Formats: sequence, C-alpha cells, structure tokens
Amino acid sequence: MPLAASPERWVDEHGDCLYRYALARVRRPEVAEDLVQDALLAAVRTSDGFAGRASERTWLVGILKNKVCDHFRKLGRETTFTDMEFFSGEPADKFDGDDFWIHERGPVEWKLEGAAALERAEFWQALNSCVSKLPERIAAVFTMREMDDVPSREVCATLGISDANLWVMLHRARMALRQCLELNYFTAP
Repeated sequence: MPLAASPERWVDEHGDCLYRYALARVRRPEVAEDLVQDALLAAVRTSDGFAGRASERTWLVGILKNKVCDHFRKLGRETTFTDMEFFSGEPADKFDGDDFWIHERGPVEWKLEGAAALERAEFWQALNSCVSKLPERIAAVFTMREMDDVPSREVCATLGISDANLWVMLHRARMALRQCLELNYFTAP
C-alpha cells in the first residue's frame, strides 16, 4: 500500500513512538508534541518521497530526528544558570593532585550480568530518568552524540558549540549520569 494513501493512520500507529522519541530528547511535553506535529506535516508534504526502503516508522522517526535537530539549532548558544552551575567543576574531593581517582571516593564498580543487564527495561528507565535531570543543553549534547549517534561535527554545528566545549559537556554528562545510575540503578535495593 502506498504511504501517501493513508497518512491518517500515522498518529494511531506511530504517534506514541514518535512522541516518546521527541520527549526523551527535548524533555518538555509541549515541545515534543509540536515537533511530532511538524514531523507528521513534513511527512504528509513529502510522502511521495518515501520509497519503502525502510519501514514507515523508521522513515517518520528520521523526519522527526531532523526536526529535533532543527529545534536545538534554534536554541542557539543559550546557556542557562543551571548550565553554569553544572559546569562549576569536578568534585575536587574525588581526585588527587595528579587528577587520578581517590579509590575510596571514585566510581563504584558496576556488577553487571553481561550485556543482558543493559537490555533490561529498568536500566533504560533509570537512564532516561538520569538524563532528564541534566541541564537541557547538556542532555541535548549527550542524547544527540551518544544515543542518536549524530557525528560530533554535526552536533557542534547544530548547537553552535566548539569541539572542545562538546567534549567537556560530554565528559560532565557522563560523570553525572554515572553517579546518578550508581545511586538509582546499580546500588539500588
């Protein structure tokens, strides 16, 4: 069945998936809803371009991914007070004078049961919860680069940040996420 013949079913069949995808990235329900609507409108306008090389959902998610990138591009170089607090520095009490972990204060070793531990729904819920606690731009950088596998150069161009700033933001995000996951998933009862 040609894609253009039934766009009215897209919301019923793919709306929840698209909304979850957008919400996980922008963290604001009203923005996620707008982005999904924009993506669906763009899909209706370009449905003759769908050649069926991928599933309908994959095609729609691809359009939504571009809309999310456009959203972050529009945010430009805004830095919020929360971002500045987040960048205030590493916890100095966890490092020695040579920037090595003080063993007792460093990260806890995660006891994993192989790759299966990362496939659990509970892990992904904990990760999403932890990402939602990051400042918006830090979460955007982490999500785009690490979860959506957007190339670094494209993330920098989209968010209007330098390569060095990208790596600092990713480092801080990873440190914060590691600490959050230790508290809420790996050491939780």
